[in-house]
Amino acid sequence: MKRRLALLGSPVASALSPALHRAAYEAMGLNWDYQAIDCRPEDLHPFLTSLDESWAGFSLTMPLKRAVIPLLDEVSETVVRTGAANTITVQDGRLTGDNTDLHGMLQALRDTGVTGVSTLTVLGAGATACTTLAAAHHLGCRHATVIARNTGHATDHLTAPARRIGIGLDIRPWAEAASHLSAELVVSALPPHAADTLAPHWTPGTGGTLMDVTYRPWPSTLARTARAGGTTVVGGLPMLVHQAARQVTLQAGKPAPYKQMLHTAMASLRHENS
Repeated sequence: MKRRLALLGSPVASALSPALHRAAYEAMGLNWDYQAIDCRPEDLHPFLTSLDESWAGFSLTMPLKRAVIPLLDEVSETVVRTGAANTITVQDGRLTGDNTDLHGMLQALRDTGVTGVSTLTVLGAGATACTTLAAAHHLGCRHATVIARNTGHATDHLTAPARRIGIGLDIRPWAEAASHLSAELVVSALPPHAADTLAPHWTPGTGGTLMDVTYRPWPSTLARTARAGGTTVVGGLPMLVHQAARQVTLQAGKPAPYKQMLHTAMASLRHENS
């Protein structure tokens, strides 16, 4: 029986995940199929309760990373701490949730030489911001500044995860963003183009590292400006591939071919831009 897997979220039509997972399955000799399915929070419960034995797992993107948690039979400690799940493994009818975004972010930063962080600024307050707090804590950071357009929303969604992670939190309004770009690590956890307006405020020569979780278009306006000013820049593509490889490893029970998946991702993006 061919096993089925899918990316759930909305919108998902342009996602790279299907190409990455299919490349991994082919390299691993797995007779598995992976699709992208548009799914909103209100669709999630009926969908998950209708699964048959052909399903092996799911990837989750926005807006489902928080909404899925009450629907799972078991979750990892990372999900408990971050309050976000992007991976479901289906086994014997049970749904187990994990957050491989944390693994992906840590690996992408470490690949660039970032092994320790003392100060952190996070742009955005969604599920990826929670993952960023956990990643920074792993790297030794004990206090973070989060820049949010809606500080009330940010307080509601980040205070409890920050407490569970063990990192101090200072939530500041978007109007103050420009004064917090000199942190040792700045992570833009925003959708494409949302941080473009901050590019003119990036001060050359401040050093440090910028991680922009977007990968399309790349480089982003903020990333291009930061790199020109001497900042180390980490893009979203390595994070995407590392987290996808971790998903495959969890769902297949054996190591995923990261290099093959990265090659596929880069080829897909080159094709889009040709």
